[in-house]
Amino acid sequence: MEKLIDIESYPIQDTLNLLLQDKTTKGNIIWATDTYEDLGTGFSDKDEIGVTLLMNQPDVIKPRIAKDADTQLARTRKKAEVYTPVWLCCQMCNYLDDEWFGREHVFNKFYDNHYWNTTDDKITFPEEKTWQQYVDSRRLEITCGEAPFLVSRYDAATGNLIVPPKRRIGLLDRKLRIVDENTDTLEDWMTWTTRAFQSVYGYELQGDNLLIARINLLMTFVDYYEYRWRKQPTLKELRPIANIIAWNIWQMDGFKDTVPLGKPLGYEEVDLFAMPAPEEEPAGRVAELCKIRDWRSGRTVMFHYLKER
Repeated sequence: MEKLIDIESYPIQDTLNLLLQDKTTKGNIIWATDTYEDLGTGFSDKDEIGVTLLMNQPDVIKPRIAKDADTQLARTRKKAEVYTPVWLCCQMCNYLDDEWFGREHVFNKFYDNHYWNTTDDKITFPEEKTWQQYVDSRRLEITCGEAPFLVSRYDAATGNLIVPPKRRIGLLDRKLRIVDENTDTLEDWMTWTTRAFQSVYGYELQGDNLLIARINLLMTFVDYYEYRWRKQPTLKELRPIANIIAWNIWQMDGFKDTVPLGKPLGYEEVDLFAMPAPEEEPAGRVAELCKIRDWRSGRTVMFHYLKER
């Protein structure tokens, strides 16, 4: 099987400090899994994932399909971690686009349950909608794992790479195809590609999965850039995209809307004149409510409060 995640490659290694950021805590994301604790210091569930740590053991981070069977089974039992095959992701994304466009078979058409043909013609839009609106329309993948609904670099069930990019089926993949078909210059392409990345979100508990998801989005940018412009993106072009990814693909306990494995948040009122409690506060991270970025308004917002609207 081809190596799907290469920490030591140019685009990943040079943006790894950004891809590991937790924008809520202003530290790094944590492992949030005991899968790696046997590796020693720095690998417990509450430890932050560090750049040096990963560069010393670059083969630690690998997709579920590349993990041994025992590890896959253990993570399924403990965290309900499963993979969604690409054909199922495709059909589910199609249902969303069928509703948005008001017609079927916009990006592809299935010829049996597991296989599809990609639409070759330029995508057309309903009279009342524009391609810019499609690129800006927000999408969220909950408990995203390796983000197979957002980007489909490879089939999560087989590990097979999906090429060329036009054949990919993720929600962001579709936006990037639209950008490709409707822009002529690199400047315009970068502007609308950036907006496409700003419009997709996902959260995940386990730090290794989250990092893989972020890498998959970054490598998707690289793939589409190289396919369109026949050259590699520069670090100056990569870093803003990596920063957007670090904001939009974030680490969260989906039951609490907080960073994982922190002490519980208290919501009771504080009596300023009461005697302080004799016991010490529990050690460790505070379970902060997770922050995300609204790129169109330029504001940082709490995800928890968005759910109440």
